[in-house]
Amino acid sequence: MARLTSLDQVSPGVALPRYRLGAHGCGIVHIGVGAFHRAHQAVYTDDALAAEGGDWRIIGISLRSTDIADALNAQNGLYTLIVRDAAGDRARVMGSIAHVVAAAREPGAALAALTDPGIRIVTITVTEKAYGIARGSGVDESNPAIAADLASPRAPVGVIGLLVEALRLRRQAGTPPFTVLCCDNLPDNGTLLAQGVTDFARRLEPELARWIEAEVAFPSCMVDRITPASTNRTYADAERMTGCADQAAVESEPFSQWVIEDRFPTGRPAWAAGGALFVGEIAPYERMKLRMLNGTHSMLAYCGYLTGCTYVRDVMLRPDLASLVDRHLAAARSTLPPVAGVDLKHYAADLRARFANPAIAHQTYQIAMDGTEKLPQRLFQPSLELLSRGESVRPFAFATSAWMRYCLGRTDEGATYALRDPREEQIVRALAGAGDARSISAALHTLPGFIPPALAANATWRSEVDGALSVMLEKGMAAAVRAEVASIAEAG
Repeated sequence: MARLTSLDQVSPGVALPRYRLGAHGCGIVHIGVGAFHRAHQAVYTDDALAAEGGDWRIIGISLRSTDIADALNAQNGLYTLIVRDAAGDRARVMGSIAHVVAAAREPGAALAALTDPGIRIVTITVTEKAYGIARGSGVDESNPAIAADLASPRAPVGVIGLLVEALRLRRQAGTPPFTVLCCDNLPDNGTLLAQGVTDFARRLEPELARWIEAEVAFPSCMVDRITPASTNRTYADAERMTGCADQAAVESEPFSQWVIEDRFPTGRPAWAAGGALFVGEIAPYERMKLRMLNGTHSMLAYCGYLTGCTYVRDVMLRPDLASLVDRHLAAARSTLPPVAGVDLKHYAADLRARFANPAIAHQTYQIAMDGTEKLPQRLFQPSLELLSRGESVRPFAFATSAWMRYCLGRTDEGATYALRDPREEQIVRALAGAGDARSISAALHTLPGFIPPALAANATWRSEVDGALSVMLEKGMAAAVRAEVASIAEAG
Protein backbone atom coordinates (compact mmCIF):
# COMPACT_ATOMS: atom_id res chain seq x y z
CA MET A 1 0.00 0.00 0.00
CA ALA A 2 1.35 3.45 -0.95
CA ARG A 3 2.30 5.82 1.88
CA LEU A 4 0.02 8.80 2.55
CA THR A 5 1.89 11.74 0.98
CA SER A 6 -0.79 13.60 -0.97
CA LEU A 7 -4.48 14.39 -0.54
CA ASP A 8 -5.05 13.12 -4.08
CA GLN A 9 -4.34 9.58 -2.88
CA VAL A 10 -7.08 9.49 -0.25
CA SER A 11 -10.15 7.34 -0.82
CA PRO A 12 -13.50 9.06 -1.48
CA GLY A 13 -15.63 9.70 1.58
CA VAL A 14 -12.75 10.65 3.86
CA ALA A 15 -12.85 14.26 5.12
CA LEU A 16 -9.95 16.35 3.84
CA PRO A 17 -8.57 19.80 4.75
CA ARG A 18 -10.90 22.50 3.41
CA TYR A 19 -8.06 24.82 2.42
CA ARG A 20 -5.05 24.74 0.10
CA LEU A 21 -2.09 23.64 2.19
CA GLY A 22 0.55 25.54 0.24
CA ALA A 23 -1.34 28.82 0.56
CA HIS A 24 -0.65 29.09 4.29
CA GLY A 25 2.66 29.69 6.02
CA CYS A 26 3.64 28.58 9.52
CA GLY A 27 2.83 30.69 12.57
CA ILE A 28 2.89 28.05 15.34
CA VAL A 29 5.63 25.84 16.73
CA HIS A 30 4.37 22.91 18.76
CA ILE A 31 6.76 21.11 21.13
CA GLY A 32 5.76 17.50 21.80
CA VAL A 33 4.04 16.13 18.68
CA GLY A 34 2.41 13.16 20.38
CA ALA A 35 -0.95 11.55 19.74
CA PHE A 36 -2.82 14.06 21.89
CA HIS A 37 -1.54 17.07 19.98
CA ARG A 38 -2.46 15.43 16.68
CA ALA A 39 -5.97 14.67 17.97
CA HIS A 40 -6.50 18.04 19.63
CA GLN A 41 -4.62 21.31 18.95
CA ALA A 42 -3.72 20.33 15.39
CA VAL A 43 -7.41 19.60 14.69
CA TYR A 44 -8.54 22.99 16.01
CA THR A 45 -5.86 24.60 13.85
CA ASP A 46 -7.08 22.65 10.82
CA ASP A 47 -10.59 23.99 11.49
CA ALA A 48 -9.24 27.52 11.97
CA LEU A 49 -7.39 27.44 8.65
CA ALA A 50 -10.53 26.24 6.90
CA ALA A 51 -12.64 28.96 8.50
CA GLU A 52 -10.45 32.04 8.25
CA GLY A 53 -7.12 31.03 6.73
CA GLY A 54 -3.97 32.83 7.77
CA ASP A 55 -0.36 31.76 8.17
CA TRP A 56 -1.04 29.42 11.05
CA ARG A 57 0.28 26.02 10.02
CA ILE A 58 2.37 24.17 12.59
CA ILE A 59 6.04 23.26 12.77
CA GLY A 60 6.42 20.41 15.22
CA ILE A 61 9.40 19.79 17.49
CA SER A 62 9.99 16.34 18.95
CA LEU A 63 12.43 16.71 21.85
CA ARG A 64 13.66 13.12 22.15
CA SER A 65 12.12 10.63 19.76
CA THR A 66 12.85 10.76 16.06
CA ASP A 67 10.07 8.35 15.11
CA ILE A 68 7.21 10.82 14.80
CA ALA A 69 9.36 13.27 12.83
CA ASP A 70 10.32 10.50 10.41
CA ALA A 71 6.73 9.32 10.10
CA LEU A 72 5.15 12.73 9.52
CA ASN A 73 7.90 14.16 7.32
CA ALA A 74 7.69 11.12 5.05
CA GLN A 75 3.97 11.98 4.68
CA ASN A 76 4.44 15.73 4.14
CA GLY A 77 2.84 16.32 7.53
CA LEU A 78 -0.39 14.52 6.60
CA TYR A 79 -1.99 12.01 8.94
CA THR A 80 -5.33 10.37 9.69
CA LEU A 81 -7.53 11.04 12.70
CA ILE A 82 -10.01 8.23 13.36
CA VAL A 83 -12.96 9.21 15.56
CA ARG A 84 -14.60 6.21 17.21
CA ASP A 85 -17.89 5.73 19.04
CA ALA A 86 -20.77 3.28 19.14
CA ALA A 87 -22.12 4.66 15.86
CA GLY A 88 -18.96 3.66 14.01
CA ASP A 89 -15.61 5.04 12.89
CA ARG A 90 -14.97 8.18 10.84
CA ALA A 91 -11.66 9.14 9.24
CA ARG A 92 -10.33 12.62 8.56
CA VAL A 93 -6.98 13.60 7.07
CA MET A 94 -5.23 16.56 8.72
CA GLY A 95 -3.06 19.12 6.99
CA SER A 96 -2.24 21.65 9.69
CA ILE A 97 1.23 20.25 10.48
CA ALA A 98 3.79 21.35 7.88
CA HIS A 99 6.77 19.32 9.15
CA VAL A 100 8.46 18.10 12.33
CA VAL A 101 11.96 18.75 13.64
CA ALA A 102 13.66 15.97 15.61
CA ALA A 103 15.53 18.14 18.12
CA ALA A 104 17.80 15.31 19.28
CA ARG A 105 19.07 14.99 15.73
CA GLU A 106 18.73 18.61 14.59
CA PRO A 107 19.12 20.95 17.60
CA GLY A 108 19.93 23.87 15.33
CA ALA A 109 16.74 23.34 13.34
CA ALA A 110 14.66 23.47 16.53
CA LEU A 111 16.10 26.88 17.48
CA ALA A 112 15.76 28.07 13.89
CA ALA A 113 12.04 27.28 13.97
CA LEU A 114 11.55 29.03 17.32
CA THR A 115 13.39 32.15 16.20
CA ASP A 116 11.63 32.46 12.84
CA PRO A 117 9.91 35.89 12.87
CA GLY A 118 6.80 34.31 11.38
CA ILE A 119 6.25 32.18 14.48
CA ARG A 120 3.85 33.96 16.83
CA ILE A 121 2.70 31.13 19.12
CA VAL A 122 4.50 28.21 20.73
CA THR A 123 2.20 25.48 22.05
CA ILE A 124 3.44 22.62 24.21
CA THR A 125 2.37 19.10 25.26
CA VAL A 126 5.28 17.31 26.93
CA THR A 127 3.74 16.13 30.28
CA GLU A 128 4.59 17.72 33.62
CA LYS A 129 7.82 15.82 34.29
CA ALA A 130 9.45 17.16 31.12
CA TYR A 131 9.27 20.79 32.28
CA GLY A 132 11.43 20.41 35.38
CA ILE A 133 9.54 23.08 37.31
CA ALA A 134 8.97 22.97 41.06
CA ARG A 135 5.64 24.72 41.58
CA GLY A 136 6.08 27.96 43.50
CA SER A 137 9.88 27.90 43.47
CA GLY A 138 10.99 27.89 39.83
CA VAL A 139 13.06 25.32 37.97
CA ASP A 140 14.30 22.11 39.60
CA GLU A 141 18.06 21.82 39.15
CA SER A 142 17.90 18.10 39.87
CA ASN A 143 15.99 17.63 36.62
CA PRO A 144 18.55 16.35 34.06
CA ALA A 145 17.37 18.64 31.24
CA ILE A 146 17.33 21.72 33.48
CA ALA A 147 20.81 20.92 34.80
CA ALA A 148 22.18 20.32 31.29
CA ASP A 149 20.68 23.52 29.90
CA LEU A 150 21.89 25.68 32.78
CA ALA A 151 25.37 24.30 32.12
CA SER A 152 25.14 24.79 28.32
CA PRO A 153 22.39 27.38 27.70
CA ARG A 154 23.36 27.99 24.06
CA ALA A 155 22.79 24.32 23.18
CA PRO A 156 19.54 23.48 25.00
CA VAL A 157 17.99 20.03 25.06
CA GLY A 158 14.95 20.60 27.31
CA VAL A 159 11.75 22.56 26.78
CA ILE A 160 12.58 25.36 29.25
CA GLY A 161 16.10 25.79 27.91
CA LEU A 162 14.80 25.90 24.33
CA LEU A 163 12.21 28.54 25.16
CA VAL A 164 14.68 30.76 26.99
CA GLU A 165 17.39 30.54 24.35
CA ALA A 166 14.87 31.20 21.57
CA LEU A 167 13.51 34.23 23.42
CA ARG A 168 17.04 35.49 24.03
CA LEU A 169 17.85 35.22 20.34
CA ARG A 170 14.59 36.92 19.35
CA ARG A 171 15.26 39.77 21.76
CA GLN A 172 18.81 40.10 20.44
CA ALA A 173 17.52 40.25 16.86
CA GLY A 174 14.73 42.70 17.68
CA THR A 175 12.08 40.10 16.80
CA PRO A 176 8.85 40.30 18.83
CA PRO A 177 8.45 37.40 21.28
CA PHE A 178 6.05 34.57 20.68
CA THR A 179 3.13 33.74 22.99
CA VAL A 180 3.73 30.54 24.98
CA LEU A 181 0.67 28.30 25.45
CA CYS A 182 1.07 25.26 27.70
CA CYS A 183 -1.49 22.59 26.74
CA ASP A 184 -0.60 20.01 29.38
CA ASN A 185 -3.01 19.05 32.14
CA LEU A 186 -1.47 21.18 34.89
CA PRO A 187 -3.28 23.58 37.21
CA ASP A 188 -2.79 27.22 36.14
CA ASN A 189 -0.38 25.95 33.51
CA GLY A 190 0.41 29.34 32.01
CA THR A 191 1.50 30.79 35.34
CA LEU A 192 3.53 27.67 36.13
CA LEU A 193 5.38 27.83 32.82
CA ALA A 194 5.99 31.57 33.16
CA GLN A 195 7.57 30.97 36.58
CA GLY A 196 9.84 28.27 35.20
CA VAL A 197 10.94 30.23 32.16
CA THR A 198 11.64 33.47 34.03
CA ASP A 199 13.45 31.67 36.86
CA PHE A 200 15.67 29.82 34.38
CA ALA A 201 16.41 33.07 32.53
CA ARG A 202 17.14 34.90 35.79
CA ARG A 203 19.85 32.39 36.66
CA LEU A 204 21.59 33.17 33.39
CA GLU A 205 20.77 36.80 32.58
CA PRO A 206 18.58 38.87 34.92
CA GLU A 207 17.86 41.48 32.26
CA LEU A 208 16.49 38.78 29.93
CA ALA A 209 14.24 37.57 32.74
CA ARG A 210 12.87 41.08 33.26
CA TRP A 211 12.19 41.38 29.51
CA ILE A 212 10.37 38.03 29.49
CA GLU A 213 8.23 39.07 32.47
CA ALA A 214 7.31 42.33 30.73
CA GLU A 215 6.88 41.18 27.13
CA VAL A 216 5.98 37.47 26.89
CA ALA A 217 2.40 36.25 27.33
CA PHE A 218 1.80 32.88 28.99
CA PRO A 219 -1.98 32.28 28.80
CA SER A 220 -3.39 29.25 30.57
CA CYS A 221 -5.66 26.72 28.92
CA MET A 222 -7.61 23.55 29.66
CA VAL A 223 -7.66 20.66 27.21
CA ASP A 224 -9.75 17.51 27.05
CA ARG A 225 -10.02 14.68 24.57
CA ILE A 226 -9.53 11.02 25.35
CA THR A 227 -6.78 9.86 23.02
CA PRO A 228 -5.57 6.28 23.43
CA ALA A 229 -2.11 5.33 22.24
CA SER A 230 -2.09 4.31 18.59
CA THR A 231 -1.95 0.56 17.98
CA ASN A 232 -1.56 -1.76 15.00
CA ARG A 233 -5.33 -1.62 14.69
CA THR A 234 -5.18 2.19 14.42
CA TYR A 235 -2.76 1.94 11.51
CA ALA A 236 -4.66 -0.90 9.85
CA ASP A 237 -7.97 0.98 10.09
CA ALA A 238 -6.39 4.16 8.73
CA GLU A 239 -5.05 2.22 5.76
CA ARG A 240 -8.41 0.54 5.13
CA MET A 241 -10.36 3.79 5.35
CA THR A 242 -8.03 6.12 3.44
CA GLY A 243 -6.45 3.69 1.02
CA CYS A 244 -2.98 4.78 2.19
CA ALA A 245 -0.42 3.48 4.66
CA ASP A 246 -0.18 5.96 7.55
CA GLN A 247 2.39 5.53 10.32
CA ALA A 248 1.25 8.73 12.08
CA ALA A 249 -2.46 7.88 12.41
CA VAL A 250 -4.22 8.57 15.71
CA GLU A 251 -7.62 7.71 17.15
CA SER A 252 -9.89 9.53 19.56
CA GLU A 253 -13.40 10.02 20.85
CA PRO A 254 -15.88 12.53 19.33
CA PHE A 255 -15.75 14.83 22.38
CA SER A 256 -13.14 17.57 22.41
CA GLN A 257 -12.76 20.63 24.63
CA TRP A 258 -10.32 23.54 24.68
CA VAL A 259 -10.84 26.47 27.04
CA ILE A 260 -8.23 29.20 26.57
CA GLU A 261 -7.36 32.39 28.43
CA ASP A 262 -7.56 35.05 25.74
CA ARG A 263 -4.10 36.71 25.86
CA PHE A 264 -2.38 36.65 22.48
CA PRO A 265 -0.59 39.97 21.81
CA THR A 266 0.59 38.97 18.32
CA GLY A 267 -2.63 37.30 17.19
CA ARG A 268 -4.03 33.78 17.10
CA PRO A 269 -5.83 31.40 14.74
CA ALA A 270 -9.62 31.22 14.62
CA TRP A 271 -9.61 28.25 16.99
CA ALA A 272 -13.18 29.11 18.01
CA ALA A 273 -14.22 27.75 14.60
CA GLY A 274 -13.37 24.31 15.94
CA GLY A 275 -15.21 24.91 19.19
CA ALA A 276 -12.49 26.43 21.38
CA LEU A 277 -13.82 28.69 24.13
CA PHE A 278 -11.92 31.90 24.93
CA VAL A 279 -12.41 33.12 28.50
CA GLY A 280 -11.04 35.68 30.92
CA GLU A 281 -10.39 33.18 33.74
CA ILE A 282 -9.52 29.54 33.23
CA ALA A 283 -9.50 28.32 36.85
CA PRO A 284 -13.19 27.24 37.20
CA TYR A 285 -13.06 25.10 34.06
CA GLU A 286 -9.70 23.66 35.06
CA ARG A 287 -10.91 22.61 38.50
CA MET A 288 -14.02 21.08 36.97
CA LYS A 289 -12.00 18.88 34.64
CA LEU A 290 -9.25 17.99 37.10
CA ARG A 291 -11.67 16.87 39.79
CA MET A 292 -14.48 15.34 37.77
CA LEU A 293 -12.80 13.84 34.71
CA ASN A 294 -9.20 13.38 35.79
CA GLY A 295 -9.89 12.47 39.42
CA THR A 296 -12.48 9.87 38.45
CA HIS A 297 -10.10 8.59 35.77
CA SER A 298 -7.40 8.01 38.39
CA MET A 299 -9.78 6.16 40.70
CA LEU A 300 -11.13 3.88 37.98
CA ALA A 301 -7.63 3.29 36.56
CA TYR A 302 -6.20 1.92 39.81
CA CYS A 303 -9.32 -0.03 40.74
CA GLY A 304 -9.82 -1.22 37.19
CA TYR A 305 -6.25 -2.26 36.49
CA LEU A 306 -6.02 -4.20 39.75
CA THR A 307 -9.27 -6.05 39.02
CA GLY A 308 -8.29 -7.11 35.50
CA CYS A 309 -9.93 -4.33 33.45
CA THR A 310 -7.62 -3.54 30.55
CA TYR A 311 -9.66 -0.61 29.26
CA VAL A 312 -11.86 2.11 30.74
CA ARG A 313 -14.82 0.70 28.81
CA ASP A 314 -14.28 -2.62 30.66
CA VAL A 315 -14.59 -0.77 33.97
CA MET A 316 -17.96 0.62 32.94
CA LEU A 317 -19.25 -2.86 32.09
CA ARG A 318 -18.77 -3.89 35.71
CA PRO A 319 -21.74 -2.67 37.81
CA ASP A 320 -19.66 -2.48 40.98
CA LEU A 321 -16.91 -0.37 39.42
CA ALA A 322 -19.45 1.76 37.54
CA SER A 323 -21.11 2.48 40.88
CA LEU A 324 -17.81 3.77 42.25
CA VAL A 325 -17.44 5.96 39.16
CA ASP A 326 -20.87 7.48 39.83
CA ARG A 327 -19.99 8.09 43.47
CA HIS A 328 -16.70 9.77 42.61
CA LEU A 329 -18.28 12.02 40.00
CA ALA A 330 -20.90 13.13 42.51
CA ALA A 331 -18.29 13.77 45.22
CA ALA A 332 -16.10 15.78 42.86
CA ARG A 333 -19.09 17.78 41.66
CA SER A 334 -19.97 18.65 45.26
CA THR A 335 -16.64 20.45 45.68
CA LEU A 336 -17.22 22.82 42.75
CA PRO A 337 -18.94 26.20 42.59
CA PRO A 338 -21.10 26.92 39.51
CA VAL A 339 -19.17 27.09 36.23
CA ALA A 340 -20.37 29.60 33.64
CA GLY A 341 -21.93 27.90 30.64
CA VAL A 342 -21.71 24.38 32.12
CA ASP A 343 -24.39 22.25 33.76
CA LEU A 344 -22.30 20.10 36.09
CA LYS A 345 -24.93 17.33 36.25
CA HIS A 346 -24.95 17.11 32.47
CA TYR A 347 -21.16 17.22 32.44
CA ALA A 348 -21.06 14.25 34.82
CA ALA A 349 -23.49 12.33 32.59
CA ASP A 350 -21.37 13.14 29.53
CA LEU A 351 -18.25 11.90 31.30
CA ARG A 352 -19.93 8.65 32.22
CA ALA A 353 -20.99 8.12 28.61
CA ARG A 354 -17.47 8.89 27.40
CA PHE A 355 -15.96 6.38 29.80
CA ALA A 356 -18.39 3.74 28.52
CA ASN A 357 -17.67 4.42 24.82
CA PRO A 358 -17.18 0.86 23.50
CA ALA A 359 -15.07 2.01 20.56
CA ILE A 360 -12.30 3.67 22.58
CA ALA A 361 -9.53 1.39 23.85
CA HIS A 362 -8.18 3.65 26.62
CA GLN A 363 -5.92 1.54 28.81
CA THR A 364 -6.27 1.76 32.58
CA TYR A 365 -2.52 1.14 32.84
CA GLN A 366 -1.86 4.21 30.69
CA ILE A 367 -4.05 6.40 32.93
CA ALA A 368 -2.43 4.98 36.07
CA MET A 369 1.04 6.32 35.27
CA ASP A 370 2.55 9.43 36.93
CA GLY A 371 0.30 9.24 39.98
CA THR A 372 2.52 11.41 42.17
CA GLU A 373 2.13 14.26 39.69
CA LYS A 374 -1.63 13.88 39.30
CA LEU A 375 -3.18 13.09 42.66
CA PRO A 376 -2.50 16.34 44.56
CA GLN A 377 -4.85 18.42 42.42
CA ARG A 378 -7.26 15.57 41.60
CA LEU A 379 -7.78 14.06 45.06
CA PHE A 380 -5.95 15.84 47.86
CA GLN A 381 -7.08 19.42 47.36
CA PRO A 382 -10.80 18.58 47.15
CA SER A 383 -10.37 16.34 50.21
CA LEU A 384 -9.01 19.25 52.24
CA GLU A 385 -11.98 21.37 51.21
CA LEU A 386 -14.47 18.68 52.22
CA LEU A 387 -12.77 18.15 55.57
CA SER A 388 -12.91 21.88 56.26
CA ARG A 389 -16.69 21.66 55.79
CA GLY A 390 -17.04 18.56 57.93
CA GLU A 391 -18.11 16.42 54.95
CA SER A 392 -17.16 12.87 54.01
CA VAL A 393 -13.91 12.31 52.12
CA ARG A 394 -14.51 8.57 51.65
CA PRO A 395 -14.55 8.60 47.81
CA PHE A 396 -11.22 10.43 47.64
CA ALA A 397 -9.70 8.36 50.44
CA PHE A 398 -10.74 5.16 48.68
CA ALA A 399 -9.14 6.36 45.43
CA THR A 400 -5.95 7.22 47.33
CA SER A 401 -5.92 3.77 48.94
CA ALA A 402 -6.27 2.21 45.49
CA TRP A 403 -3.21 4.19 44.35
CA MET A 404 -1.29 2.99 47.41
CA ARG A 405 -2.26 -0.61 46.63
CA TYR A 406 -1.11 -0.03 43.04
CA CYS A 407 2.25 1.24 44.34
CA LEU A 408 3.08 -2.29 45.55
CA GLY A 409 3.75 -3.16 41.91
CA ARG A 410 1.97 -6.52 41.89
CA THR A 411 -1.55 -7.77 41.29
CA ASP A 412 -3.43 -10.02 43.69
CA GLU A 413 -2.43 -12.90 41.42
CA GLY A 414 1.27 -12.04 41.79
CA ALA A 415 1.93 -10.50 38.37
CA THR A 416 4.38 -7.59 38.60
CA TYR A 417 4.33 -4.28 36.70
CA ALA A 418 6.29 -1.04 36.53
CA LEU A 419 4.66 1.94 38.25
CA ARG A 420 5.74 4.30 35.45
CA ASP A 421 5.99 7.20 37.88
CA PRO A 422 8.81 9.78 38.01
CA ARG A 423 9.20 8.96 41.72
CA GLU A 424 9.07 5.19 41.25
CA GLU A 425 12.47 4.54 42.83
CA GLN A 426 11.59 6.74 45.79
CA ILE A 427 8.27 4.90 46.24
CA VAL A 428 9.98 1.50 46.13
CA ARG A 429 12.53 2.60 48.73
CA ALA A 430 9.82 4.04 50.97
CA LEU A 431 7.86 0.79 50.87
CA ALA A 432 10.81 -1.48 51.59
CA GLY A 433 9.85 -3.44 54.70
CA ALA A 434 6.30 -2.07 54.83
CA GLY A 435 3.85 -4.95 54.96
CA ASP A 436 0.54 -3.92 56.47
CA ALA A 437 -1.86 -1.14 55.56
CA ARG A 438 -0.76 1.24 58.27
CA SER A 439 2.95 1.02 57.47
CA ILE A 440 2.36 1.30 53.71
CA SER A 441 0.11 4.31 54.22
CA ALA A 442 2.58 5.95 56.61
CA ALA A 443 5.46 5.50 54.17
CA LEU A 444 3.55 7.04 51.26
CA HIS A 445 2.08 9.85 53.35
CA THR A 446 5.61 11.00 54.15
CA LEU A 447 6.84 11.26 50.55
CA PRO A 448 8.29 14.79 50.41
CA GLY A 449 6.08 17.41 48.77
CA PHE A 450 3.28 15.01 47.85
CA ILE A 451 0.36 14.75 50.29
CA PRO A 452 -0.32 18.13 51.96
CA PRO A 453 0.80 18.06 55.63
CA ALA A 454 -2.63 19.22 56.82
CA LEU A 455 -4.22 16.25 55.07
CA ALA A 456 -1.60 13.74 56.16
CA ALA A 457 -2.08 14.85 59.79
CA ASN A 458 -5.88 14.61 59.69
CA ALA A 459 -7.08 11.67 61.77
CA THR A 460 -10.32 11.24 59.80
CA TRP A 461 -8.47 11.09 56.51
CA ARG A 462 -5.86 8.65 57.76
CA SER A 463 -8.51 6.39 59.24
CA GLU A 464 -10.43 6.28 55.94
CA VAL A 465 -7.30 5.63 53.86
CA ASP A 466 -5.85 3.01 56.18
CA GLY A 467 -9.18 1.23 56.55
CA ALA A 468 -9.83 0.96 52.83
CA LEU A 469 -6.24 -0.12 52.14
CA SER A 470 -6.47 -2.79 54.81
CA VAL A 471 -9.47 -4.40 53.05
CA MET A 472 -7.65 -4.26 49.70
CA LEU A 473 -4.65 -6.06 51.18
CA GLU A 474 -6.52 -8.63 53.23
CA LYS A 475 -9.36 -9.54 50.86
CA GLY A 476 -8.01 -8.57 47.46
CA MET A 477 -8.95 -5.68 45.20
CA ALA A 478 -12.08 -7.22 43.68
CA ALA A 479 -13.50 -8.04 47.11
CA ALA A 480 -12.59 -4.56 48.37
CA VAL A 481 -14.53 -3.01 45.48
CA ARG A 482 -17.57 -5.17 46.25
CA ALA A 483 -17.35 -4.28 49.94
CA GLU A 484 -17.14 -0.59 49.15
CA VAL A 485 -20.19 -0.75 46.91
CA ALA A 486 -22.08 -2.65 49.62
CA SER A 487 -21.22 0.08 52.12
CA ILE A 488 -22.56 2.70 49.72
CA ALA A 489 -25.84 0.79 49.47
CA GLU A 490 -26.08 0.47 53.26
CA ALA A 491 -25.49 4.18 53.68
CA GLY A 492 -28.51 4.76 51.52
